[in-house]
Amino acid sequence: MNIKVSPLIFDGAMGTYYASVCKNPLSKCELANIYDKNTILDIHKEYINAGCMAIRTNTFGANKVSLENEIDLVEEVIIKSYEIAQEATKGTDVLVFADIGPIPFLENTDLWEAYKEIVDVFLNLGASYYIFETFSSDEYMVEISNYIKEKNHDAYILMEFAVSPEGVTRLGNSGEKFIEKVSQIKTIDACGFNCFSGPYHLLKYIKTLNISNKTISVMPNSGYPTIVNNRTFFNNTKEYFATQMLEIAKQGVAILGGCCGTTPEFIRETVTKIKGLSAHEIVPSKQTKKIKNEKPIVKNLLLEKIRIGKKIIAVELDPPLDTGIDFFMNSAKKLKEQGVDAITIADCPIARVRVDSSLLACKLKREIDITTIPHMTCRDRNINATKALLLGLSIEGVNNVLVVTGDPIPSAERDEVKGMFSFNSAILANYITNLNDTTFSSPFNICGALNINAINFKSQLEHAKKKIENGVTMFLTQPILTKQAVENLKLARTELPAKILGGIIPIVSYKNACYMNNEISGISVSGEIIEQYKDITREEAGILAIKISTDIAREIYPYVDGYYLITPFKRIDIISEIIKSISFIND
Repeated sequence: MNIKVSPLIFDGAMGTYYASVCKNPLSKCELANIYDKNTILDIHKEYINAGCMAIRTNTFGANKVSLENEIDLVEEVIIKSYEIAQEATKGTDVLVFADIGPIPFLENTDLWEAYKEIVDVFLNLGASYYIFETFSSDEYMVEISNYIKEKNHDAYILMEFAVSPEGVTRLGNSGEKFIEKVSQIKTIDACGFNCFSGPYHLLKYIKTLNISNKTISVMPNSGYPTIVNNRTFFNNTKEYFATQMLEIAKQGVAILGGCCGTTPEFIRETVTKIKGLSAHEIVPSKQTKKIKNEKPIVKNLLLEKIRIGKKIIAVELDPPLDTGIDFFMNSAKKLKEQGVDAITIADCPIARVRVDSSLLACKLKREIDITTIPHMTCRDRNINATKALLLGLSIEGVNNVLVVTGDPIPSAERDEVKGMFSFNSAILANYITNLNDTTFSSPFNICGALNINAINFKSQLEHAKKKIENGVTMFLTQPILTKQAVENLKLARTELPAKILGGIIPIVSYKNACYMNNEISGISVSGEIIEQYKDITREEAGILAIKISTDIAREIYPYVDGYYLITPFKRIDIISEIIKSISFIND
């Protein structure tokens, strides 16, 4: 099935417009299909009277997760919505698109089955037009589009990403890569962008892409939102919106419409503007060449050392809890003198506030000229704040980073402190990879964590492979303190096409051994090791810690590209002795 009208103009927002015209709007506008049919019908008719050529069913959030209900209610919402849309378009040539939004991820939710349930309802209703909008990834979209086309060969499928003005989704995926990938999928007929950004920014972004020979859609918000008394308002005018949409159409965009904040008047004004568009004014965008910063590329010394066969040593130092920086800086200087290759800096470990790891990484690089690997968690900052830090790190010549999801906020503090968790380590790695391709003259070496002590280590390996797909090239493992951890490391070496630094943490007492084994997630200490610490002095424990750590380093030597030493309780003295011992192994 082909849509021959070009440009095809869709309706505007349903959710924000419904909330503005209804005196007592339902919190989930999809439920209005059941309980407030006339309002939804009137909105559809308003958009049709404004001149749109396609409308979307009021089903964006019609799924079990968003409606917090079972499939029976979801089916009723979809059926009522499709019936209302059909009634609104009766006697017209206006197309009805089945609108499907992203299903929020929940543990133990099979998203493939959830999408299929929704699609099956539409297929049974005879729907031939589908729009998947406001997505942040293309997960399952190939499978679901194939499924629709198998059931209905004539179906038309439009897939839209929600991207920021910089062209990335909330999950860090590139809009440009999305267009290139999805436009090659035979079962998806058109693709483009909606929501998140206003028309001006999407116009600027479209100009950077090669959209020739592609059926592209753009459905922006009316502009940027303003919050007043906890309600969202969009202040841009219909005239401004329509003017920008005309310019978007001139770029060769074939499908236009509106998202949050747009109303029938926005669409009416757009239709009026587009009517005067002649064919010779349409010049498809042919991708503006992106010019990276001219700053000279900084070599990654860590990777260079591994490339020539050196087993590198990275030492983790906890950042201070306050402004007392002397111990941290003096320890780093001592480690550099010993030949340590890198200092890794945790990002507020155990969710306790400490000095920022990225700032400390820059300070170490600038003042003592040592390679640093700041940890970067997804727990406490969103994607924008993360990019700001990465830009600063790059300017300072720091080009290694360890991405981790981050420890959860302690339960006692959750009422006062909220974790962000809008993305995880694999998503963050993907985001940095995109920035490596488009922004940084000196790309980051992206490191990830590998839980060598995971009970289901095969699952951990699959997760690691996902990280590699997203750009991780080096793993720092959890401490190796059991025979099983060694076996898992051997398996990781054969399965993972990435560099591996074996984690080593010296145990400083019997109490410390028991605590780590029982209280620290991701660490397992063998009973044999724990027993050796019973009834010995602090000095004896220190000597034992050095011996055990050295023995582990020797055992894992064939399976690692270096060592990741974790400093316990500021015991830099023990770490120094372990480094001396490891140096003999390396020699």
